[in-house]
Amino acid sequence: MSTISVPLSTIGQRRPDGAGSVQVQMDPDLQIGTAKCFAIYGKGGIGKSTTSSNLSAAFSKLGKRVLQIGCDPKHDSTFTLTKRMLPTVIDVLETVNFHAEELRVEDFVYEGYNGVMCVEAGGPPAGTGCGGYVVGQTVKLLKEHHLLEDTDVVIFDVLGDVVCGGFAAPLQHADRAMIVTANDFDSIFAMNRIVQAIGAKAKNYKVRLGGVIANRSAATDQIDRYTERTGLKLSARFPDLDVIRRSRLKKSTLFEMEASPELEQVQQEYLRLAASMWTGGTPYEAVPMKDRDLFDLLGFD
Repeated sequence: MSTISVPLSTIGQRRPDGAGSVQVQMDPDLQIGTAKCFAIYGKGGIGKSTTSSNLSAAFSKLGKRVLQIGCDPKHDSTFTLTKRMLPTVIDVLETVNFHAEELRVEDFVYEGYNGVMCVEAGGPPAGTGCGGYVVGQTVKLLKEHHLLEDTDVVIFDVLGDVVCGGFAAPLQHADRAMIVTANDFDSIFAMNRIVQAIGAKAKNYKVRLGGVIANRSAATDQIDRYTERTGLKLSARFPDLDVIRRSRLKKSTLFEMEASPELEQVQQEYLRLAASMWTGGTPYEAVPMKDRDLFDLLGFD
């Protein structure tokens, strides 16, 4: 990776997104096209992969052609869809000494539940490289093989609450960013940081806030406090049900689990959320809070 020197006289001046920093600026040739693209963010361990995979399944149930891209070195985004741990794009590129032209589609794209196409972008080894480069290479490969031309919905499942220039790269491709949170301080604090990152990207890219998904939440009182203050809205709520935990252990989506009244409610909520995301609507212009103000807002009197 080459480096560049930044003249001292330019420090503090406004530059194009990614210029003069470790951020990755998107190549105009990597525009995804006509598919509707959603980036799923949230605190680490909050259930983004569970949410993303079941959303992908729900979109497919609505008749949409879906592609899910896992953007995490753990490459565990899609296993409930495919019933296996997929090799990452970086793993596959290494096998051909990074000669991407030697790859076939079936080397890095796998069909999962109900026709959902799955890719694990992966990431560089710990402490090295840039996650944004990996996302960019993945989108480039998908475009070169014309896979995005036959896709209605693309879902980026992004790791943790890391919103550095690299792992914020999916925001350069997304139409809407959805934030998964629980009804607790840590999750909402992470959400606030993500709102800041999305606002920064929205200055140069089309991405806008699409809403908040409450996960593992019997109540939403703390989330409601935050959304009312910042101008966000709750798009869906999923309670902390044991069937959701068991679906991960069974390596299955919720649409494959044994029927029950509570499961049907969750399935219907996913279908409703997918339909709402597809229809779209006015994006949210949320104003993030200062850390101290957020600290004072949340909790009990």
